[in-house]
Amino acid sequence: MKATAKAHPIQGLVKYHGMRDEELRHPYHDSISLCTAPSHTKTTVEFDPELDEDDYVVDGDPVEGKGADRIRTVVDEVRDRAGVDHRVRFRSENSFPTNIGFGSSASGFAAAAMALSEAAGLDLTRPEVSAIARRGSASAARAVTGAYSHLRTGTDDEDCRSERIDVADELEDDVRVVAGMVPSYKETDSAHAEAAESHMFEGRMAHIHGQIAKMRGELRDGDFDAAFERAEHDSLSLAATTMTGPSGWVYWQPRTIEIFNAVRELREEGVPVYFSVDTGASTYVNTTAEHVDRVEEVVADCGVDTRVWTVGGPAQILDEDEALF
Repeated sequence: MKATAKAHPIQGLVKYHGMRDEELRHPYHDSISLCTAPSHTKTTVEFDPELDEDDYVVDGDPVEGKGADRIRTVVDEVRDRAGVDHRVRFRSENSFPTNIGFGSSASGFAAAAMALSEAAGLDLTRPEVSAIARRGSASAARAVTGAYSHLRTGTDDEDCRSERIDVADELEDDVRVVAGMVPSYKETDSAHAEAAESHMFEGRMAHIHGQIAKMRGELRDGDFDAAFERAEHDSLSLAATTMTGPSGWVYWQPRTIEIFNAVRELREEGVPVYFSVDTGASTYVNTTAEHVDRVEEVVADCGVDTRVWTVGGPAQILDEDEALF
């Protein structure tokens, strides 16, 4: 009863904000994202009858408190579905910096849900696994199905699950994401918890459904500029809601703004490039293979570390020789 899985983190294109049900992580509205590779989380799990309690370790550090509680929600869901009561040995490693706005919780819980389902002997489709992963992080549902994915809202696992979107080939092969890393601690859960208290929230709810429909069409048609301009606009819409909640969360740092301005200057030069930000200071800069070297150079000149990512696929079960223990 042991398995290893790998999943890629996500970049939100049309992002969700706020939870209708915080325990089951049912978002208020739909969301669309793309997975970024080769950045990934690898997780090995084993249901061990000799263990007295669950044993969670991420990036070499034991996980306790709130973090352990979130992992346990996914573990318990798999145990309940499989009728397994053994404790779990859980080891997870990330290939990229975490907690700076690059979707590590998405890849983490997606890899966990895939590995746990496999180890427990559950025969599930990826959309079905996505409903399990959602209990740890709603974004993890989309990391399970991979590439460009759509998480639908709902009040149960039949509706609130992720599906992969069929997109034009050029958006699978030609998109490049320059990650501009701006380390800054973030409180995503706190922002979600108070989302509905912003006076901007109802406006975003009224706006978001049209954005989802338009984004799906643009991805299907391979319209890079329209899709990623929409993602840039959605980043600003999300920030407006976040910044006008009770706590007034402002995630952006001076270098975040510097990257925004650099991207807009590149566009004035005719470069197809757009920024996108989730709840954090770090920035995704979306461009094409033809222009990625120039874009990365400009982003690096803003004084940040960079990485270049491509579109990543769905969560995968790995061979036994790739296990972490």
